[in-house]
Amino acid sequence: MQRLPDRLSPGIPSPLGANWDGMGVNFAVFSANAQKIELCIFDPAGRREVARLALPDYTDEVWHGYLPDARPGLLYGFRAHGPYDPVRGHRFNPAKLLLDPYARATSGALNWSDSLFGYRLNSARSDLTLDKRDSAAAMPKCVVTSEGFNWGNDRRPQVPWEQTVIMEGHVKGLTMRSTDLHTPERGSFQGLSDPRLIDHLLTLGITSLELMPVHGFVRDRFLLERGLTNYWGYNTLTFFAPHASYIASGTPDEFRLAIRRLHAAGIEVILDVVYNHTAEGSELGPTLCHRGLDNASYYRLVPGDERHNINDTGCGNTLNLSHPRVMQMVLDSLRYWASSFHVDGFRFDLCATLGRESYGFDPNCSFFSALLQDPLLSTLKLIAEPWDPGPGGYQTGNHPPGFAEWNDRYRDTVRRFWRGDPLQRGDLAARLAGSSDLFGRRGRRPWSSVNFVTSHDGFTLRDVVSYNERHNEANGENNQDGHSDNLSNNWGAEGPTDDPGIRETRLRVTRSMLATLLFSHGTPMLLAGDQFGQTQDGNNNAYCQDSAMTWLDWKRAASPEGRALSAFVGRLTALRRKHPSLRSRSFLHGQQTPVPDVPDMGWFGPDGAPMTTEAWNDGDGRVLGVRRVVLNEHGLPDMTYCLFNPASEDVPCRLPDQADGWRLLADTTAPDSDHSSDAVASDYVLGAHGTALFVAIHAEPDPEPGDG
Repeated sequence: MQRLPDRLSPGIPSPLGANWDGMGVNFAVFSANAQKIELCIFDPAGRREVARLALPDYTDEVWHGYLPDARPGLLYGFRAHGPYDPVRGHRFNPAKLLLDPYARATSGALNWSDSLFGYRLNSARSDLTLDKRDSAAAMPKCVVTSEGFNWGNDRRPQVPWEQTVIMEGHVKGLTMRSTDLHTPERGSFQGLSDPRLIDHLLTLGITSLELMPVHGFVRDRFLLERGLTNYWGYNTLTFFAPHASYIASGTPDEFRLAIRRLHAAGIEVILDVVYNHTAEGSELGPTLCHRGLDNASYYRLVPGDERHNINDTGCGNTLNLSHPRVMQMVLDSLRYWASSFHVDGFRFDLCATLGRESYGFDPNCSFFSALLQDPLLSTLKLIAEPWDPGPGGYQTGNHPPGFAEWNDRYRDTVRRFWRGDPLQRGDLAARLAGSSDLFGRRGRRPWSSVNFVTSHDGFTLRDVVSYNERHNEANGENNQDGHSDNLSNNWGAEGPTDDPGIRETRLRVTRSMLATLLFSHGTPMLLAGDQFGQTQDGNNNAYCQDSAMTWLDWKRAASPEGRALSAFVGRLTALRRKHPSLRSRSFLHGQQTPVPDVPDMGWFGPDGAPMTTEAWNDGDGRVLGVRRVVLNEHGLPDMTYCLFNPASEDVPCRLPDQADGWRLLADTTAPDSDHSSDAVASDYVLGAHGTALFVAIHAEPDPEPGDG
């Protein structure tokens, strides 16, 4: 290891973090309230602190210093001196080693110890006491990095929103049970490069892979004590560094390589990011980074009672994005992942928190405004989870133009409809039409609604049709965690069954929910594994299950039933690609006539007659038909008709009058049939729990050369 100087030279205050310039490393860290910050250098194993050097200069609330001759690979951390005065919001404790908020890599794991807490855990005065034990042995260390990946001719796929089909997946869960990969590659970023996985996504028609958190996160102490762990990763420790256990090769470049290969296949990569809180928890949590550097700046504190964190997130703390340096950190993090890793977009966990100012949620808040005017970030896909547990925290439909939003109304309506609940046709119609009641203002488009039936949070699709109750006993919380009302139906048996009738019903409902999703206006999102019947055995809150329960079962995928369902999903996405009426760029309201005397959208009952007010309010009515027509890229009409029958019996249906008749494209009750030449004059019997799609038969001249 190099010989270290007795002191640092002043360096510069920007950029923040540890930045190597080829001759040394500049360190810069924000703290408005610290009195001194020290840089701690560690040996290559990270076990011994070999130097402690004060950052010598302080500019615009940034402490900075320069270490000549330092190189990438150097291990370091910070110690911050200042008042330990929790009542005033200050929790400085130089005995605690702190991570650099801008660290781009870490070495070693966080090993839970009482020394990680800034106060004496068992003291009667709780966090008003000061713990003087050194925490360095229990802390991961920051690593100085160098950015030098060869991206070649990599280009973002830039899939238009209206053509986007998202799959939500977990880095580890996607490949941990893949027998095609060598053991070290399974469950890693390297596994995402597997050509078989990429081919599978392409066969399904997936355009965008949305990955659950990849930022470095903490494995919660209370879970480890139960023999469990934080699997999902919504407990961020480092906003710039990839989670170390996902790296098989020892370098984050394997994630860059995976993204490059996915891009080469035309698949986007979207990151699920958590900027609403950190892993430090409430005021009784550990001191790992932001709390020790400047608790009063980084976190929202209760006005007049600064000892306590505002907990709008349900996770103990809330990042203070109203502070310009905290907002800068988040924006710098986003730009880093967009520029250094070429990611294509972000899904913001608990996004309502990010839009909340001191007076409440504001769609024109400073963070959203900064994000949407950023020349790079504003060009990417931005997706909001539009709620949080805080005051006024349900904000679906209220985020600004430029954002898409997870639409839980869509999920709940589709589940209720296919469960057979009464009076669901009106709400289903709104969801099929892109939820214009929620998003149809300020120039927003149907793609603003991210439609989903399942996500990581809740049942898998197979479990939605197999369980009436949650079965979360393995979580160790007496089955009290997770949603109690899942809008599910087991169709006659709780869990697995050999009853052929129940199994067939479950498969029909599964296919019909998938068809509903892919035939709806908006942006469809599938949960990884739903395409072949992944189950979590009824666990609807598997956040702590890093096991075969949550890892994708590729043996099930290779089974006859799994292959058939995956092939069916591929056919549905192919139909969506082919027929723009299934993915309209604009909201349709039945007021335009792309075809003479035929409105762009119309709703019909099983008798083929337009829905009336009485029909919409008929509690016994179940079957719904929707006709949609738009002009394709050649200016020719694309007219489709979709029938939905959630009832438990077959229903004779009459299709709307169409001069040349209709051709059947798909029927979820006969998924293996070839419908390419099935002409239907006017009558069709739609099977129980079935969905059928038809296209209007009409003469379409071939496009002129050069058209499209």
